Amino acid sequence: MKIELYEHNKAAYKSAARLLKETGKAAVVHPTGTGKSFIGFQLCADHPAETVCWVSPSEYIFRTQLENLAAVTGGETPDNIRFFTYAKLMQMGEEELEEIQPAYIILDEFHRCGAEQWGQGVQNLLRAYPNAPVLGLSATNIRYLDNQRDMADELFDGNIASEMTLGEAIVRGILNPPKYVLSVYSYRQDLEKYERRVRSTKSKAAHDAGQTYLEALRRAIEMADGLDVIFDRHMTDRTGKYIVFCANKEHMDEMMRHVPEWFARVDPAPHVYSVYTDDPAASKSFQAFKQDDDATHLRLLFAIDVLNEGIHVDDVSGVILLRPTISPIVYKQQIGRALSASSAKEPVIFDIVNNIENLYSIGAIEEEVRAAVLYYRSHGEGRIIANEKFEIFDEVRDCRELFEKLNDTLSASWDLMYAYGKAYYEQFGNLEVPRRYKTPEGYSLGSWISTQRKVRAGYQFGKLDETQIAKLDAIGMRWESISDLSWERYYRAAKAYFEAHGDLNVKAAYVTEDGVRLGNWIVNLRSYKHNGVKSRYMTSERIKQLEDIGMIWDQPDYLWEQNYAAALAYYRENGHLAVPNSYVTKDGIRLGAWISRLRRQKKTLSQTQIQRLDDLQMVWEDCRSKAWEAGYAEAEQYYREHGDLNVPGSYVSPAGYRLGAWICNQRNNYKLGKLLPARIARLDDLGMVWKKDDPWEVRYALAKDYFEEHGDLAVPADYVANGIWLNKWLNEQTQIYRGNRKGKALTEEQVRRLESIGMRWTSRSEQTWERRFQEARDYYAAHGDLNAPAKSGLRVWLNRQRESRKRGQLNEKQIQRLSDLGMVWEYGDAWEIGYAHAAEYVNQGGALPIPRSYFSPDGYRLGTWWERQRAVYNGKTQYGRLSGEQAEKLEALGMVWQSHYDMSWMENYRLLKQYMAEKNSEPNDRKKAENGT
Repeated sequence: MKIELYEHNKAAYKSAARLLKETGKAAVVHPTGTGKSFIGFQLCADHPAETVCWVSPSEYIFRTQLENLAAVTGGETPDNIRFFTYAKLMQMGEEELEEIQPAYIILDEFHRCGAEQWGQGVQNLLRAYPNAPVLGLSATNIRYLDNQRDMADELFDGNIASEMTLGEAIVRGILNPPKYVLSVYSYRQDLEKYERRVRSTKSKAAHDAGQTYLEALRRAIEMADGLDVIFDRHMTDRTGKYIVFCANKEHMDEMMRHVPEWFARVDPAPHVYSVYTDDPAASKSFQAFKQDDDATHLRLLFAIDVLNEGIHVDDVSGVILLRPTISPIVYKQQIGRALSASSAKEPVIFDIVNNIENLYSIGAIEEEVRAAVLYYRSHGEGRIIANEKFEIFDEVRDCRELFEKLNDTLSASWDLMYAYGKAYYEQFGNLEVPRRYKTPEGYSLGSWISTQRKVRAGYQFGKLDETQIAKLDAIGMRWESISDLSWERYYRAAKAYFEAHGDLNVKAAYVTEDGVRLGNWIVNLRSYKHNGVKSRYMTSERIKQLEDIGMIWDQPDYLWEQNYAAALAYYRENGHLAVPNSYVTKDGIRLGAWISRLRRQKKTLSQTQIQRLDDLQMVWEDCRSKAWEAGYAEAEQYYREHGDLNVPGSYVSPAGYRLGAWICNQRNNYKLGKLLPARIARLDDLGMVWKKDDPWEVRYALAKDYFEEHGDLAVPADYVANGIWLNKWLNEQTQIYRGNRKGKALTEEQVRRLESIGMRWTSRSEQTWERRFQEARDYYAAHGDLNAPAKSGLRVWLNRQRESRKRGQLNEKQIQRLSDLGMVWEYGDAWEIGYAHAAEYVNQGGALPIPRSYFSPDGYRLGTWWERQRAVYNGKTQYGRLSGEQAEKLEALGMVWQSHYDMSWMENYRLLKQYMAEKNSEPNDRKKAENGT
């Protein structure tokens, strides 16, 4: 596979390869969009027969990098990479790590290794393979929000093969200069914040001045252009693709509602997409955005953090920053989505954040650009300069300056900070204040001192008059750059070390008593000298100063002799050179790692060096070969005892060797083409079966044998056949069948075959539950409710279900099935439910009495319930009773307590009684008539 690297990456790769060979560690720090992942792929291509362990924050980032590689190599990608995410690495145990066996390790986005959990996973990997060279790739080595930790120092001992700022990449033309537009979306919210600060200030002068600035700000905000005008003015590619970065899902939803308001002038009907999942590949919306080639409409992708790192989209015209951030890493990653070494577009960056303090992120990049231009010009390399600056459009300068003045009014004054600076000078005798130093009162004096330097140099907005400059001079102010002050501090420490030890052979981790990390500084100086970078820092005068105190620039020969001397001492003491990999001498020489590295690099050694090592009985066979031979010896012993190599995966030999795992590892390496032919032949001689039978088929055969012998699959819990725990396997099949094992499923054929040997997918308790449910369903069909007799088995079971539901022991399906039968889960609610249905019926004009067969619209058996209340009232059932209140409520609805039958009987009785009364009166009437009365 042939990879055509950009020139800047060719130089970086050459430097990295040299450092990997010399020290086993190399970091490349290049900005986003410069193609640094290709440096890692070049390492893979140059060592095709060796395994490279590649670790990255996400699988999607790695897949995207492979796609980018395939696009320039005609579809070819390395096949010697074993990929892991940092999250996966964190969860891997010793056995899994043992299977990797990498010749090289690549840590992509290595600044992420500073996270506690991810960092532990990386340390486990590095401890497992201390001799594997490690290459790191990142856009930054500093964890800005984590105490400024330098991960290049922590992981790579300061061995930076190549370092390039974003500003330098723009100056050299590696990345196109952006058009940068500054604006603010929520100045009104910021105004409210400052109004609260003005109200709460205790100083009358600050309060009065603040009120003046607030009034001016209100007028300026009213006159400022809205975002619709700003987008219309600066979106030159009006049908391009733009990524809009938001803070979170809620913020993104809110911002998307503004699309018609903000972008109507550019395109009344833009295509709008969003992505917020951890894996952008899983987002159909993201894929649709990438594939949208409709050049007649504006295309917007609203995103959260998922596109900050490692994810590139082709043909992006710009980014819109709506997420406030104080992290330089996140900021540069976001604008990096619009910058690419392979793109000819001039991107536009809309910096529209909701926090006034964060508007100066671009200032750091401007400073990087100025520094790079000054460096190349001062060294006669002006031809390298492709861009000296980029356009910045400050759409809200007036508002911002008013905010600055208002903030200054409410913040510590210059004179107050000067007083703290003077106190520092009187205590320490200088004004070399560390950048992060704060006074006991909490004021950031270090940052303030740095700001004074930048203001005087014109690198930062502000005013510093001659009187203030003179006052600072009087207390020892040094106006040189922080870089120059740093040089003096480190050089003093180096000179002191030389005077004390007679050399500059400083260990990489060495730190002086006063906290100067001298070892790391020396390592970096050698890297700068070899790479030809940092020429402004590494002047000829400084190089001579270092050489005068014993600086050794080309250290390999010197280090080789130093390590050989340690090896000779070890041999004289122990009689061999079987040095443990982790062995370190009393002088701090990592002799074990050096010996291991020599075995891998034997071809690069001279015959004299090889002979000198042979004289010390050097064993050139590496540890991995010895480990393989140890495993083979165990396999050979197993073959002699069993006549085959059908070793169970969990098998451990009597000597404690995990032979089962070793055999599995050989099969895996054979499958991947990583097993040497000679080793394959030796294992073939022992009857090695490279492709094992399907594990499912093996276990099914055992289950079938059990069924044929016993007539069922009631396998005891501790039953083991041929090393297989059969009961556990059958239970696992049940869980897969029920859908409880994510990503696993049984085929229809497997289900049929298991059922043919008596497999039952439900447990005995589940079968009992199903039988009882059938009883409940039959009762409901006959009675219209689940009010089973109090002492019946069904009533007891129903009560148990209510208790099980309270304890969370019923699943949703069981609850739903019982609810469908009218199950009343809380007793106190049953009567009220029926009454509510009856009241609704009466209020809607339903005729009384309610027919027994009547159902409410929701399926409730209201007719049955109505009749039951009458039966309870009249004492015609032994279950339940009505309270006086309940009876009154029913009477208010028109309840007649006599049944229809009783009412008919009483009516007929009344008529009969009336008839008899009339009939009995007729004889008396005749007698009266006869008597003339």
